[in-house]
Amino acid sequence: MDINEEAANKVAGEVKEGGGEALVVKTDISNYEQVQKMAKKVNDHFGRIDVLINNAAWDKIQPFMDTTPDLWYRLIDIDLKGPIHVTRAVLEYMTKQEAGGAIVSVVSDAAKVGSVGEAVYSAAKGGVYSFTKSIAREMARYKIRVNCTCPGPTDTPLLDDVKKTIPLRKIATPEQQANAVVWLASDEASYITGQALSVNGGLNMC
Repeated sequence: MDINEEAANKVAGEVKEGGGEALVVKTDISNYEQVQKMAKKVNDHFGRIDVLINNAAWDKIQPFMDTTPDLWYRLIDIDLKGPIHVTRAVLEYMTKQEAGGAIVSVVSDAAKVGSVGEAVYSAAKGGVYSFTKSIAREMARYKIRVNCTCPGPTDTPLLDDVKKTIPLRKIATPEQQANAVVWLASDEASYITGQALSVNGGLNMC
């Protein structure tokens, strides 16, 4: 699922090349009606939904006093409302499954400690952080585990100097972030719910 259908098709192609099955559904997660249609289409196609990964996000780094309401509301629509929309739409089907399921939201260390130039983004991610813990309590009765990861700096050209401040002296790779998400969604984490796992090389230890 992606608002960028071309990118989604590329990933789907990689999944199919690896012997898996993939379905592409172009979706704007800020639009709840689109999200509901997406969840129904996925459930109809596969017959069930076992795992949801909330990893769609958007950001624009800018001092708060330079920002405008248009930016605030776009950040909130995508980064807070989006995961709420998708979670609710998917739970419509997941709660009816005997085997339950797993939900992992990719949040951010900014949700725990804030981030300069990302005030509203941090607030939105903080909302998903708290939402995760609340939904984990409600969904336990349905055998649905709900967790989140809190990535720290991850490998991009903009972050070349950041590694000097990280105790492990290196920036995470996208694969290292993905490994944490996959583990939380797997049966190996079957006794873990309502948790926020920081994957940040020790940058913030909270």
